[in-house]
Amino acid sequence: MVRGRWRTAGGALVRVILVWAVSTLTMLALAGILPDFRLRSGDDDSITQIGLTAAWGAGAFGLLSALVWPVLVRALLLVPALVLGLLVFFLNGSLLLIALSLVPAGRGEVAPETAVVVAAVMSAVASATSTALAVRDDEAYRRRLYRLADRRRRRLGARPGGGRGSGAGAPGAGRSTPGLVFLQLDGVGYEVLRRAANSGLMPTVAAWLDGSHRIASWRTDWSSQTGASQLGILHGSNFDVPAFRWYEKDTGEVVVCNRPTSAAELQRRAVARTADGGLLTLDGASRGNLFSGGADQLALVLSVSARRGRANRSRAGYFAYFSDPANAVRTALSFVAEAAREVGQSLRARIRGDRPRVARGGLCPLIRAFATVVERDVVVAAVIGDMLAGRAAVYADLVAYDEVAHHSGPHGRDTDRVLQRLDRSLALLARVAEHTPRAYRIVLLSDHGQSPGETFLSRYGLTLEDLVRAGCGLPVPRRAGRTRSGAEARAAVLAALRRPVEEDAEVTPGPGPDPVVLASGNLGLISFPDVPGRASRERVERAHPALLPTLANHPGVGFLLVDGVVLGRGGAQARLDVPGEAEELLAPFGPGAAEAVRRTDTFPHVADVMVNSAYDPETGAVHAFEEQIGSHGGLGGEQGHAFLMWPTELSDPGGELVGAESVHGVFRRWLREADGPQLPVVPPVAVPVVPPVAPPVGLPVEDSRPEGTTGGILPSTAAPTQDETR
Repeated sequence: MVRGRWRTAGGALVRVILVWAVSTLTMLALAGILPDFRLRSGDDDSITQIGLTAAWGAGAFGLLSALVWPVLVRALLLVPALVLGLLVFFLNGSLLLIALSLVPAGRGEVAPETAVVVAAVMSAVASATSTALAVRDDEAYRRRLYRLADRRRRRLGARPGGGRGSGAGAPGAGRSTPGLVFLQLDGVGYEVLRRAANSGLMPTVAAWLDGSHRIASWRTDWSSQTGASQLGILHGSNFDVPAFRWYEKDTGEVVVCNRPTSAAELQRRAVARTADGGLLTLDGASRGNLFSGGADQLALVLSVSARRGRANRSRAGYFAYFSDPANAVRTALSFVAEAAREVGQSLRARIRGDRPRVARGGLCPLIRAFATVVERDVVVAAVIGDMLAGRAAVYADLVAYDEVAHHSGPHGRDTDRVLQRLDRSLALLARVAEHTPRAYRIVLLSDHGQSPGETFLSRYGLTLEDLVRAGCGLPVPRRAGRTRSGAEARAAVLAALRRPVEEDAEVTPGPGPDPVVLASGNLGLISFPDVPGRASRERVERAHPALLPTLANHPGVGFLLVDGVVLGRGGAQARLDVPGEAEELLAPFGPGAAEAVRRTDTFPHVADVMVNSAYDPETGAVHAFEEQIGSHGGLGGEQGHAFLMWPTELSDPGGELVGAESVHGVFRRWLREADGPQLPVVPPVAVPVVPPVAPPVGLPVEDSRPEGTTGGILPSTAAPTQDETR
């Protein structure tokens, strides 16, 4: 132990010396470049004297920054982000002027306007150097979090080094009951996780499976995508969510799960249907999700990001995280590296002639870097803050794997690297849990898997919309257009940047009788706007006699659902109300396929014609109607096999889990086991947004709620009026 402490202290000392040396060289270089900045008192100063002056100035500037900057940031948290960005430069320049005034014999002089430039460059270089030296040093980050936890316990009056539950004054602190952390690994299927654990890609997951955790597969609904699954898991109902995007005839608009206004409406419908706020209503936190789950503490939640002003705190997590320069530099370096990695991997795939392959240019490298670096870092830091605050329940979504798998495929080196980094995040959270005010049980799950396969356009040279128009006798463009991918990361980027995500041609389809054709992975939806309500099979065949045979007999189509009837190739058909018929026709798509289709057929907003792509049971391949070689959204293959991994202290889920709503029921039971029953909401109301927990970067975060209120659908028990996380 003593040797380890000396090694740790020695490593820290080496980093300090290296950063000091780099800062000194930077100051010397700037003194030689900038005319209004000098480090000598006369022309007869030797190189040694100039070097010592630079070292003195760099050391004084670094020391002042370390001592004064935290105090300044505490005051500046009340300043708007734009103003803060400007003040940082002037404050840094002021610190440099003070540092140079401390240099002996007045050797250091700089003009005030030049001091701003010098301070900015030196701060950037010093931060980049220190971060680069420890960019992969999770142990250093862990030790820092331990110190934060110890300081927090002492501030709250706990015994130094006391056990979990000894703190008070924060949600969940002082309780003997354990908290629950639900970590959603977006798009990681059951088979993918098992292979990653067995092959050594995810040693943390493998260690948990060998001892503390159990794992099971659960079957998704027909709509095997994040919107349907997460709404069912967090709010207990995904009724009338037939796909990732669908057309609603009563409003004439397209609902898209990753559009903020659509997500807010879907959450409102689920709350109204269940008369319950959600899984996280009591002392919960929702991080990086499409929906809030009724949590008091929200960060990066899409369903609230459409709100304006103080009611919107969905982006506050970014501000809190990047208020720490070390976080900003660490994430920025990783962001650039990830974007470059995506460009390199795309070029290699093109040179090798990999098949299947989709275009990965444009904004794809930036969106991937955002999902795999920025959102991951911010969400993990927010979860750590929740754990240090002792919150009872936390649900967080990590979307990195899903985003990469869409364009690189669910199996391969690209996704393997993402799984390795996700495992490192899990290990970090597990180590933090050792020093939290209460014990935590970490539950891992996914919302769906991903099925590989060449896109419909690449395989057959036309889109689903082209095929539908041809079957309806409508003109088809000579050059097939691409169907834009609907990955969640794109909407998260736009929401974070406050860019509009509503202005899309598909939001309100143009007038006229032309069919509205939408894609959700390998699930297609066809609606006829001029037909009120759901079109009957007879109405469709009378208006477009060639459409259904054209679709059903196409080699890229697996089956159709039209007015309670499943249509297959060669004239095969099965009525859903006749026992056994649909089960036989849909047997190649796996157990439970008929029941999933039967449930969707009852939805008020099910499309006039639902199209599921073909599926090859031998290869597990499907044909996405979007530009994705790893897809999900329909039936066929690994996309419908999500996983649930729970600690052995929790009760067994019991039997096979089918549908996201059944997972919600299990989570409800686990919360009751830990902390008593969850009370229903009467009457249902909209979920107000409150500030998210800032990441544990040593900075206080003030709660902007009115004094004496707690927010949320149901007040959190023992919820303070100020967030205690530092």
